[in-house]
Amino acid sequence: MLAIIGGSGLTRLSTLAVAHREVVRTPYGDPSSTLLFGQIAERDAVFLARHGHGHTIPPHRVNYRANLWALKEKGARAVLAVASVGGICDCGPGDLVLPHQLIDYTSGREATFFDGGDRNVVHIDFTHPYDARLRESCLAAAASAGIALSDGGVYGAVNGPRLETAAEIDRLEGDGATLVGMTGMPEAALARELGLPYAAICVVVNHAAGRGASATAVSMEGISQVLETAMDKVRTLLDHVLPLAPEAKS
Repeated sequence: MLAIIGGSGLTRLSTLAVAHREVVRTPYGDPSSTLLFGQIAERDAVFLARHGHGHTIPPHRVNYRANLWALKEKGARAVLAVASVGGICDCGPGDLVLPHQLIDYTSGREATFFDGGDRNVVHIDFTHPYDARLRESCLAAAASAGIALSDGGVYGAVNGPRLETAAEIDRLEGDGATLVGMTGMPEAALARELGLPYAAICVVVNHAAGRGASATAVSMEGISQVLETAMDKVRTLLDHVLPLAPEAKS
C-alpha cells in the first residue's frame, strides 16, 4: 500500500475512493490528521494531510515522527509526499519537480526515532535520500499522463513558517539548492529510518525571494492561484503513479 502525504493545497485527495477513516495513536503523539484509506486507480492507498485537514499546523509544528510511524504501523510500504516549494533556479510557478537530493537547514525538530535513552545508537545511510524505484515510477507516470515533471532538483529544507530573505536564497543557491521548502526534513530521514521508500513531488508555487516575479516581494495571492491549478496536475499524476509503483501493488 502506498502512502500519500499531502501538503499545502492538498489537504484532501478527491481522487481517493475512501473506504474508511482511522484515528491512530503512536508512541510519539498524534499524527497531523485522521488517516484516510481507500483506492486510487484500483490500488490501495492511504492519505495523510501533513498540516491537518484544516491546514492549521505550521511546518515547524508538524509531528513528523507520529505521521511516519502511523503510516508504517498501518501497512504503508512506501511514501510519496507532495510539497509546495519556491523555485530558486531552473523552474517557475506551476512547475512540478521530482528532487533527487536535499540539504537540511532545519533546527529544533524531532528529527529521529533513534534519540538515545534505552535504545542503541543507529546511523542510517542517507547518501541518496529519495528512493530510485519510486522516482522512476513517478517519471513514467508523468510521461504516461502527458504531464511535465522535471527530473532532478536539490531541495533546501528550512524551518519557516516565514518565507526567506533574498540573501538567504542567495546562500541556498550558492550551496546548490534549486528549490526551497519547509517540510522535506525530517520527513525524508524518518521514512528512511523506518525502511519506507520515499519520494517527493514538489509543486513550485512561487519564485523564491529575490528571483523573477518575487524580486521585490512574494505574492501570497499568486501562490494561492498557482496552487489551485497545479494540484489538479498532481491529482492526475497520482492516478497514474499508483498502477506503476511496485509498493502499491500489494
